[in-house]
Amino acid sequence: MYAATSWCACANWRQIPCSRSRAGRFSPAPGRRRHKVDTRVFNHPEAVVQGWYWLARSREIRRGQVVSLRLLGRELAVYRGGDGRVAAFDAYCAHMGAHLAEGRVEGNALRCFFHRWRYEADGRCSDIPCLAGQARPQISVRCWPTAERYGMVWLWTGETPTDDLPEVPELAGKACDALVANRFRKRCHPNVVLINAIDEQHFASVHHLPGSILTMEAVPRSVSNIEFRNLGKVPTSKRLGRLLARFYQGPLTYTLSYWYGSLGTVTLGPDFLHLHLMFALRVGDDGSTEGQTLALTRQRRGPLGWLVNRLLLYGTALAARYFAWGDTRVFETIRFDFRHPIPADRAVLAFIRHLESQPLARWHEIDRTGARPRPTRMRLAGTDQESSDG
Repeated sequence: MYAATSWCACANWRQIPCSRSRAGRFSPAPGRRRHKVDTRVFNHPEAVVQGWYWLARSREIRRGQVVSLRLLGRELAVYRGGDGRVAAFDAYCAHMGAHLAEGRVEGNALRCFFHRWRYEADGRCSDIPCLAGQARPQISVRCWPTAERYGMVWLWTGETPTDDLPEVPELAGKACDALVANRFRKRCHPNVVLINAIDEQHFASVHHLPGSILTMEAVPRSVSNIEFRNLGKVPTSKRLGRLLARFYQGPLTYTLSYWYGSLGTVTLGPDFLHLHLMFALRVGDDGSTEGQTLALTRQRRGPLGWLVNRLLLYGTALAARYFAWGDTRVFETIRFDFRHPIPADRAVLAFIRHLESQPLARWHEIDRTGARPRPTRMRLAGTDQESSDG
């Protein structure tokens, strides 16, 4: 999966692999004491990895309603048609740039309020009232792929999705119940938020967990997905360790699965607590993280199953809140600059290398249906002149 590998000594510790190509590179300073990780994707707000990103809660877009939303710095007009499906357009009409969220939903189409051009759910213009009975030019607005799951609307930042919506690996292919939990903001990039959960050092230094309770193993699963599995056992030298060891006979089971550097799932258990969480992140206009937490569990049948799931989901939501609001102090003041990686950063380095290899979306490019549409030339009836609409 990775390009040719080079090796860098790091503060007299064992050597750590790094990639020469798109992966995070090490640039040793004089004396081989300083090794800065240089990246072109990780922690760069303008770099949008192609993938699924959360757009809104499903309940925020009612049938027959159009709303104005921003995603990763892009203005969108999003509506739910009569068939219940959600469509997401670039926000501005291909005619003169009127905002389509000012329009109205007609069946499964959206009509602009200005000159009443109508766009079907695939973005194709299907009606121009002033050209009734005349040949209509082929015009469209950019339409982005969308999907709904877990009570959320998701948008794919490319032409055609190459991935299914991310799942908790343990729940893959299973019917799930979900609870949309809290939203949160962090004053740093989503990539930085995600590395916090695989930063082995901070569990001891910040959360005061005993010893090497976490030892993360990185397992790349696809171009878009990397998994981290904990191999650490609970040490029993201290009172907290002995208490935890009562519930965890083997390794502390803690598994994370990351997609696109912006979406992660966490699985705890099954030794003691068996919980599944999802953290969907995106970059806001100010470069900060806009996050949404989700609690997940497999569906259980019957009244008892419903009750068990309610308890599990609300318990998971509490855990999600703890994770989401944990370490707030560092996220409020951090200026991330990875200058001195050490062997304990092995999981963080694996995440950065994997992210650097992922394809970028052409999200910020202006194309024929972008925020500033190119003029559409139409022949004026009965003349040899052309009209430039834009």
